Amino acid sequence: MSDLYLDEEYVRVLGKGSKERLVPISPKAIQELGYWFDDRQLMNIKPGEEDYVFLNRRGAHLTRTMILIMIKAQAKEAGIQKTISPHTLRHSFATALLEGGADLRFIQALLGHENIGTTEIYTHIDTSTLRQEILEHHPRNMKHQQD
Repeated sequence: MSDLYLDEEYVRVLGKGSKERLVPISPKAIQELGYWFDDRQLMNIKPGEEDYVFLNRRGAHLTRTMILIMIKAQAKEAGIQKTISPHTLRHSFATALLEGGADLRFIQALLGHENIGTTEIYTHIDTSTLRQEILEHHPRNMKHQQD
């Protein structure tokens, strides 16, 4: 709870190696958190667990294992055959940002990568998407489209 800055629309995330970064949070996500906080207030929260945002039915924080189980269950319910993990979601997030035109340095900062090379490898672009972007946006090709 102490890492949420909802008025400023960001959350502080502590990643691997205690790397700290600030990640923007959308107004819709903030609204959904508000609904969760209404329900959360009705819970019997275990002592020492008060600062955790997400809790299980017993009032204790969610473990990494429990989050993995929840993600896999949701993927199965959605009919997704591929193995899904938190890392898959992270990768999809980065790829969607990149394909949406986000700057690679911005994605690097959000992911907490020290080296831009890590981000470049991490956010692969399939060759058909890359080819289409070149065809649509390369100046020499655009010249031919106008003819």
